Amino acid sequence: MNNQRPIISVSHLTKRFGELEVLRDINFEVHQGEVISLIGPSGTGKSTLLRALNMLEPPTSGEICIDGELITVKGYPLHKMRQKIGMVFQSFNLFDHMTVLGNITDAPIQLLHLPEAQAKEDALALLKKVGLVQKAEAYPSELSGGQKQRVAIARALAMHPEVILFDEPTSALDPTMVGEVLSVIRQLAKSGLTMLIVTHEMRFAQDVSSRIFFMNEGRIYEDGKPEQIFEHPVHSATKAFVQRIQKLVYEIDSDDFDYLQIHTGINRFCIKYNLHLGEQAYALVKEMLFTHMRDIRPLTLRMTHAELSGVTSLDFMIENLDHSPLNDAARESLRPKVKQLIEETTTRGFRVKLLL
Repeated sequence: MNNQRPIISVSHLTKRFGELEVLRDINFEVHQGEVISLIGPSGTGKSTLLRALNMLEPPTSGEICIDGELITVKGYPLHKMRQKIGMVFQSFNLFDHMTVLGNITDAPIQLLHLPEAQAKEDALALLKKVGLVQKAEAYPSELSGGQKQRVAIARALAMHPEVILFDEPTSALDPTMVGEVLSVIRQLAKSGLTMLIVTHEMRFAQDVSSRIFFMNEGRIYEDGKPEQIFEHPVHSATKAFVQRIQKLVYEIDSDDFDYLQIHTGINRFCIKYNLHLGEQAYALVKEMLFTHMRDIRPLTLRMTHAELSGVTSLDFMIENLDHSPLNDAARESLRPKVKQLIEETTTRGFRVKLLL
């Protein structure tokens, strides 16, 4: 347990846009040096939460404390808070009429009243840190997307913030430029800077974070260390998201099911996810449905593929059954054809899983 006073403390935060509740009863603390990645499906409130933290989207209700000061109270001087919390946006937001150096020195001179010479010296040091000191006199129009985002990071650092919020910092970039921006953020994480990062880069989040928030339906569903969230998630929604589990589902209600449709569906699924398992999968489905489980109806057939781990499986789920439908002869037939045969009870019934 961390006994230090948190830099950020959020209590019962909600945010509504009209009737739409985007954030629902959000509660967490952030301590010095933590790197927290916010992951989850699109539209679940991740960016709205970051924008609420620096009052770009004032919350509908709840409290936000920064360094022990309640910033959600009416009349709080927001410029004071924004000197402590920097933000890097998806779309760079650089001033096109200013050079790179001008973009970085403007706020320290205007808001921190730093002498121009000192501001330039600091800016050049920051540009060196992000690998762009040679672009100091260039204008944003002369830079690539990755370079613009690195300038935006240097600009945020120039205010000497206690925390930086990154709102999907690579989403607007060409894939070839993502690595250069993530590399800079990794260096900042190693330096001990406190950061909250909205990202869809799962491997990056897993590597760089001290904590992960999995957000879904406007809530923080899970809050834990990367190994917990990625390897032992509590919620099925978390597991499906981090594993990027793709599913193909058929309900087999009678013997009159359309087996040709299943064959076509399995082949399309395998082509879509570049799996060379189509004929093997369908042969196993045919064996299970017409031989080992021919007397069991209804049942649910599910083919799944976890993109992150690469695991592909066939599940045969029978509700309200408390024992395996397979006999010894069926097991002997199946085991040489699959990587693993799993027979398990579930809260709904019994599942036979074939790992391909």
